[in-house]
Amino acid sequence: MYDYLVVGLGLAGIAFCEELDAAGKSYLVISDTSQQASLVAGGLYNPVILKRFTLAWKADEQLRQAIPFYKSLEKKLGVTLDYPLPVYRRLASVEEQNLWYEAADKPILQSFLSASVVDNTNPHIDAPYGLGKVLHTGRIATQTLLTHYQDYLKQHQRLIVARFDHQHLQLQNNGVNYNGIQARKLVFAQGFGLNKNPWFNYLPLNGTKGELLTIEAPKLQEEGVIKSSVFLIPLGQHRYRVGATYKWKDKTNLPTEASRKELLDKLGTFLNCDFKVVNHVAGIRPTVADRRPLVGVHPKHKGLSIINGLGSRGVLIAPYAATQLFQHLEEGTPIDSEMDIQRFAKKWDQSLRTKVSS
Repeated sequence: MYDYLVVGLGLAGIAFCEELDAAGKSYLVISDTSQQASLVAGGLYNPVILKRFTLAWKADEQLRQAIPFYKSLEKKLGVTLDYPLPVYRRLASVEEQNLWYEAADKPILQSFLSASVVDNTNPHIDAPYGLGKVLHTGRIATQTLLTHYQDYLKQHQRLIVARFDHQHLQLQNNGVNYNGIQARKLVFAQGFGLNKNPWFNYLPLNGTKGELLTIEAPKLQEEGVIKSSVFLIPLGQHRYRVGATYKWKDKTNLPTEASRKELLDKLGTFLNCDFKVVNHVAGIRPTVADRRPLVGVHPKHKGLSIINGLGSRGVLIAPYAATQLFQHLEEGTPIDSEMDIQRFAKKWDQSLRTKVSS
């Protein structure tokens, strides 16, 4: 019998597997390629919400944990994952300059925002009002991480590449049984696939489709991330990632011409050089209405747990959420109340009554 069965291998699944590895727990992962949010993510870690110049939820605490987490994974997998990069917020007016100065003067933001506005020196970036520099930022190569982590699990016979069929899961007194595989506990890290999970589909997961472009712009020569109406993220070798869109109705992983045009139109408001689009990808972010993750144990079936809803900041949130869940399952320590799924206990009660009445 395994200690844990983990379903899903995006950022959340990897972070939880790392908790299991560190504690010497036995585990098996079942995952397919149906959910692509982690695979197509921009990978940017940035503690500040640049639309409002505010600190993201628990970003300082999450950042302190995330950087050592990815450095450890680099050593473990033998690849480079963390690319520290400055993030520059393009300021669109004198009013935005003043708002930047006000934000940088706040004690909670002083260690994350440069107190001065940086003059733009790149002739191919239109930023007449300058740039606000964010500190302690960078990019995680999420596709590299997922590919090499899959290889790592395969080498240790810990990965089954297959679609998880919820109908084949049997709940037992001492754990779970899935097609003859027995485990003490099962953790679902399915991303937007949660909507098909009969045990946790009462949770209000709202998938948000995001699309990104990769462009090649040899003349640009920009080494920092530029944030305007879209992000422009350097990838090396004259390539840059542009994104992302936010669409709430379309739940497919298919890139669309409308989003391509939207991204190019926004990019054109500040980029002044020739480029070509070399890639266009899409994925469904697992988002929640209250913008907090979904972490915790099923209200009735204590052998079933979930780590989900990381949204667009999964690179930062995943290690933090995984530690919270693991410590709760193994030591009984409380999960941060803002992300504990107990906050939706009434929804579960309502869904249960609906099933009984029908």
